[in-house]
Amino acid sequence: MSTAAAIAKHPIHPMLVVFPIGLWIFSLINDLVLVTGLRTTLWNDLAFYTMAGGLVGALLAAIPGFFDLLSTSDSKVWKIGVYHLILNFMVIAIFTVNLYRRATSLPGDPLPIALSILGVILLAVSGWLGGEMVNVCGTGVQPPPRRRSTENQQPPRDRLR
Repeated sequence: MSTAAAIAKHPIHPMLVVFPIGLWIFSLINDLVLVTGLRTTLWNDLAFYTMAGGLVGALLAAIPGFFDLLSTSDSKVWKIGVYHLILNFMVIAIFTVNLYRRATSLPGDPLPIALSILGVILLAVSGWLGGEMVNVCGTGVQPPPRRRSTENQQPPRDRLR
């Protein structure tokens, strides 16, 4: 099944989702480093800016993902895609609230760290659903070229002779 938003038969959405995923996970890693005792503002600032970058990346990735969902005709893929969309909106909302809390609270506040953990967990579930659409249902996967009939083809020669 091809997707609506693609460049040279390569779907755009999977190309873009790596940025928010990586940035949000790195933001959580910064939080964990902050909690383990390196209480410098560097880790808090890194968590803040990587989270903000993840939000921008997620919003950019959502555009082609939404067009892909709208072009889906398979009801199973549509249902999985809607759950994927809802979870991603929840993740965006969690990280938006998280970003606001970070801007208005002291470094090491436990609520933003808890929100980061929750956001990454929901992101993993959403990623699983995205993988289900691609790897199981074949969304965005170009089918292999059809082979010609085998009756006119010569059998492969033994290469060891």
